[in-house]
Amino acid sequence: MGYVGIPLALRISETGSKVIGFDVVHERIEVLNSGRSPIKHFSDTDVARMVNSSFEGTTDFSRAAECDALLICVPTPLDRSREPDLSFVIATMDTIAPYLRAGQLLSLESTTWPGTSEEVLLPYVTRAGLEVGENFFLVYSPEREDPGNQKFDTRSIPKIVGGHTPACLAAGKELYGEFIDVVVPVSSTRAAEMVKLLENIHRSVNIGLVNELKVVADAMNLDIFEIIDAAKTKPFGFTAYYPGPGIGGHCIPIDPFYLTWKAREFGLHTRFIELAGEINAAMPQYVVDKTIRALNDVGKSLKGAKVLALGIAYKRDVDDMRESPSVFVMELLREWGAEVQYSDPNVPHFPKMREHSFELSSVDLTPETLTDFDVVLLLTDHRDFEYETIVEHAKLVIDTRGKFPNAENVRRA
Repeated sequence: MGYVGIPLALRISETGSKVIGFDVVHERIEVLNSGRSPIKHFSDTDVARMVNSSFEGTTDFSRAAECDALLICVPTPLDRSREPDLSFVIATMDTIAPYLRAGQLLSLESTTWPGTSEEVLLPYVTRAGLEVGENFFLVYSPEREDPGNQKFDTRSIPKIVGGHTPACLAAGKELYGEFIDVVVPVSSTRAAEMVKLLENIHRSVNIGLVNELKVVADAMNLDIFEIIDAAKTKPFGFTAYYPGPGIGGHCIPIDPFYLTWKAREFGLHTRFIELAGEINAAMPQYVVDKTIRALNDVGKSLKGAKVLALGIAYKRDVDDMRESPSVFVMELLREWGAEVQYSDPNVPHFPKMREHSFELSSVDLTPETLTDFDVVLLLTDHRDFEYETIVEHAKLVIDTRGKFPNAENVRRA
């Protein structure tokens, strides 16, 4: 019941179908059942309406036997060796395996490598004595959520569905067609798994390209944001991607490496994917290097400098911290001996994260606060920031998002 499970539950409950939301985190279930939202861009009003309609959250996984459809929406991260970590998927299947029964549909929505449904999920079903395509239905339907997107929601984003058999595909189309406007069938679960990877690899490679061009343009004293805005006036053959301090979220920094890992099984080396990953992963260091040079120009050292990071969520106007490049920038600054604070209206307190730790709370942006810092780094361009106030009162601004005018105290990074 996270960034994928909650919007699914919200949408399905609108159709009147009963929804049981499973999670291992008791606190999250308690929050949901009380009609409150644990995630910023889902309102308490929407969650309360869902609970009053047909939703019930639980940590009792034996109730999976009550469900006609089981939709798995768990994280699929990388391990420390940058290889796929399916431990959450496997743990989920281990937990629900005793409760699989005839007549159910099982759908994995988590991003993964082609073959996961067949190689990881299918054995659980066969061990339960069930016949896939006969009395049990296995599909893969990748999530396409975009937190904070005001234009598209769960209902209006077309849903890819691939089935293990034609009967599985028919069941998957019937299910998702109940609450999604457009269902797009593909030939197999493997094809559906590959579709999701292509979508995210496309973005990763193009963001890597524009991040590299940003470095080149900067060396030539050119404004990459001006270049992009001019290029996108071409009505065909060009799609605008914008640079930043790196890439974040649960998808783009991680998912491409699921295909890289799987490709090695076939003796293939995915050079574009890996190169884009290297470029994007290097951007936090680039931002820190630009900060060091900017401070040096005004006679200061990064060590001991007071630095304010503006925006630590991975994208604009959300509270999602997963793989946020802002956090990597903050850690590098701390390693250099800087005194780091942050301001983010969507993240009042730095959350507990698996690999990052800061005992910090968001700083209020006032003229006095801004003046107190040696340098301000714009890392995530939330709409709530008052950019005119920031550039007026900050001593030095490092702009990674192209939001500030060409002012004397602004440096692009």
